[in-house]
Amino acid sequence: QLVESGGGLVQAGGSLRLSCLASGRTLSSSTTTMGWFRQAPGKEREFVAAISWSVGSTYYADSVKGRFTISRGNAKNTVYLQMNSLKPEDTAVYYCAASVLSLGITTAQAKISYGYWGQGTQVTVSS
Repeated sequence: QLVESGGGLVQAGGSLRLSCLASGRTLSSSTTTMGWFRQAPGKEREFVAAISWSVGSTYYADSVKGRFTISRGNAKNTVYLQMNSLKPEDTAVYYCAASVLSLGITTAQAKISYGYWGQGTQVTVSS
């Protein structure tokens, strides 16, 4: 099970930090890559960022590079998304995802690569 937290309402230019906790013995021990996706109303769910546990590699969508930072906790079951310089177009439901696969820069951006998903947390950026 994946549980996100940290969403909310923020003004443009502000910051939020999302957290995702993976619970359950199977998920916690076998997770290799964790990622964040987002879905705005009327749009497809899109890739935001991902981190590979084995090598610590991080991947970002072009739209968030330089503003968002994905990181992992000390335990192999927590991932964070620090979001700075938020824009109204960042408004969406943000979903945490986990994969048992070691994903590269291309595969990490594909929803099908992830077998576990959280329920999502709403992020609203006002102008």
